[in-house]
Amino acid sequence: MVLTVTPNPSLDRTYEVPALERGAVLRATADRVDPGGKGVNVSRAVAAAGHRTRAVLPLGGPAGAALAGLLRAEGIDVAGVPVAGQTRSNIAVAEPDGTLTKINAAGPELTPDESEALLTAVGEGSAGADWIACCGSLPRGLAPEWYAELVARAHRAGARIALDTSGPSLTAALRERPDVVKPNAEELAQAVGRPLTTVGDAVEAAEELRSWGARAVLASLGADGQLLVDADGARFGSAPVAAVRSNVGAGDASLAGFLTAGGTGAPALAAAVAHGAAAVQLPGSLMPTPADLAPERVVLSVEVPLGRPLTEPVPDPPAPRPHRPPGGTARKGARDE
Repeated sequence: MVLTVTPNPSLDRTYEVPALERGAVLRATADRVDPGGKGVNVSRAVAAAGHRTRAVLPLGGPAGAALAGLLRAEGIDVAGVPVAGQTRSNIAVAEPDGTLTKINAAGPELTPDESEALLTAVGEGSAGADWIACCGSLPRGLAPEWYAELVARAHRAGARIALDTSGPSLTAALRERPDVVKPNAEELAQAVGRPLTTVGDAVEAAEELRSWGARAVLASLGADGQLLVDADGARFGSAPVAAVRSNVGAGDASLAGFLTAGGTGAPALAAAVAHGAAAVQLPGSLMPTPADLAPERVVLSVEVPLGRPLTEPVPDPPAPRPHRPPGGTARKGARDE
């Protein structure tokens, strides 16, 4: 069983259009409403794969009630924490070539009591969980150290933690040694404060996160594949994709595949790659079922192609900021906040 934590969930409406033209009246060729939020998507992918999952999340207003209903309809056990604010609604516009334009709302501001209630709900709901996946950005009202506190409490209870977040929330949590962290290329570049242009750059950045506390790093490198760096070294996995329809939730599907396959080693990496490749070929944030997967097309290698240029390099990390590893000092070249 995988328990997920989504501090800032949403209702996500996706419109498919022939082309995005600013200022025009567009006719959608298809649209759908899905539960949203990174942890929510992990739960949806776990459920779609036929495994048990429980979603812990704050819920407020009609949107929160609708979100809970959609999750239960997908076979997910919902452990909702009532909040005074309204659950946010997001909009995505998908074009035929896979280009996605997103408008994400800020979401409610949580009070200190609501913050503590969310942490308590994780503790109460984690009995019997094989993994706790903490995913996504933090809403207003939660300090960057909130995930660090969650990881610390979960470890004291004997649980394994997967963390998928970025920025200060990620670096603050590393001191508590999450069992696996799952950045994409941009988040990995941001974490170490330098560009990533090759697969080798990504390996070095992942090793740096491990030196700061992460026990394993599962990095999504977009069209190039995925990278797993842990105590046994680095492994690289990829799979061909016929056509990208939507990349919404693809990284979350990858994490679900990784965790449901045990969360360690080559088999888990292969499952992550298969789930991610399947997800990008589905509309909106639809999660893959076993019938959508093509595990036979996954290629794994311990001989990582270090010199291979990334298809989508990160020449300048987004929102650069200094990184101070727990107990250390800022890296050379890191910029001031």
